Amino acid sequence: MSEVKPEKSANELAADRTDLAYERTALANDRTLMAWVRTATSLISFGFTIYKFFQELVKSQQIEMSQRLLTPRIVGMILIVTGFLGLFLGFLQYRIDMKRLKASYNNIPRSFTPLIAVLVLLLGLMLFLAALFRQ
Repeated sequence: MSEVKPEKSANELAADRTDLAYERTALANDRTLMAWVRTATSLISFGFTIYKFFQELVKSQQIEMSQRLLTPRIVGMILIVTGFLGLFLGFLQYRIDMKRLKASYNNIPRSFTPLIAVLVLLLGLMLFLAALFRQ
């Protein structure tokens, strides 16, 4: 014989729905940070690619770089910095939102998304420094 489970009261159902709403909000915050990671990764890698591509062309002397205000090196570095700053600000916003969410609801599971964000930030910083100190 199967046991009949007692139905939940309206208060229990409301508490369950509230818990799920907090968890959905935390997951949405994670997805937003992941979007920042994707955008920053694209900007950083594209900026570094532009920098290295034109550096190799100049080395092989296939093109001659004229003295312009925006050289490929400068454009590459601007893209790297833009990706880095975007991810940094996205990470700060994530931390602020999670602190506010945890003040209301303590049972939010930990996520690995901030770890990935920090790793991409470190990668962006290393690539920027490589582009900065290599003429």
